[in-house]
Amino acid sequence: MNIVKSVLFSPEVIAQRVKELGAEITSDYKDKEVLFLGILKGAFLFMSDLCRYVDVKMEFDFMEVSSYSGGTYSTGQVRILKDIDTNIEDKNILIVEDIVDNGLTLDYLVNYIKVRQPRSLKICALLDKRAHRKVLLKIDYIGFDCPDEFVLGYGLDYGEFYRNLPFIGVLNEEFISYPKNVL
Repeated sequence: MNIVKSVLFSPEVIAQRVKELGAEITSDYKDKEVLFLGILKGAFLFMSDLCRYVDVKMEFDFMEVSSYSGGTYSTGQVRILKDIDTNIEDKNILIVEDIVDNGLTLDYLVNYIKVRQPRSLKICALLDKRAHRKVLLKIDYIGFDCPDEFVLGYGLDYGEFYRNLPFIGVLNEEFISYPKNVL
């Protein structure tokens, strides 16, 4: 039995869309400096690929947050596991996120970052899953609309595994009930 029920986005489709997003970001930040703020762990592959297609002066920092507690659905309670190391006051910030689901985590982060008075704050999300959205968010750059499925690969995990898959696929539901050490 395969952990992946189906492939949503192939490596080639992902690469093309990331290149297009890079061109959009380059155009919008022309003659500006930007700090890419990657949300760990899921966004690390996406951010790594994306920044190669952005032709502006940039810095990098990371935050690690959790709202899933190892399951397949967000608990709604956001915990900051790693905070920003950089002083972001008066900087252009681009949050790079793997997936926006219910929006609670990202809404929390946006408000958390705004307190530090950045010059501007935009969001780039690889996947936008609107089916569970509980808050209104403006996502400035969207890679793909995501169906109401649990997805994995290209940085997205199931129980901290499968981030290394080169595509984005749908988790086979039959695996959800198994303990992760069986997978």
